[in-house]
Amino acid sequence: MKIVLGSDHAGLEYKLAIKKHLEEKGYECEDVGTYSKESCDYPIYGKEAARKVASGESRFGVLVCSSGEGISIAANKVPGVRCGLAYNDDVARLMRQHNDANMIAFGQSFMELKDVLRRVDIFLSTEHEGGRHARRVSEIE
Repeated sequence: MKIVLGSDHAGLEYKLAIKKHLEEKGYECEDVGTYSKESCDYPIYGKEAARKVASGESRFGVLVCSSGEGISIAANKVPGVRCGLAYNDDVARLMRQHNDANMIAFGQSFMELKDVLRRVDIFLSTEHEGGRHARRVSEIE
């Protein structure tokens, strides 16, 4: 399974740790940037990753910025993307089960790395339940 990753400068450290974590688990990862701690604009990387998910080039996407909010908002501007901010384990699971989210976002300044890595695993191992939730997801689309 291919996962696309994106971050701004404020999320670079966690993005690199997530990439390493995923590759060690056997996932194919594509990093669309940024690649340095030089100040940059999160919408560039959030939208680039989102386009790859929306096109089917990547199955899922993982995004990181300082709060996780800005980059998730940017990703959600791309039609076909459903990105949520995983602020706890239950939400990481529910965004897949109920919302069929295809991208997940994190805030490096507000979350511990160990929690982020665990939530990535929860997100990727959870299936969409369908049923009444499928109807709601289609309403979002």
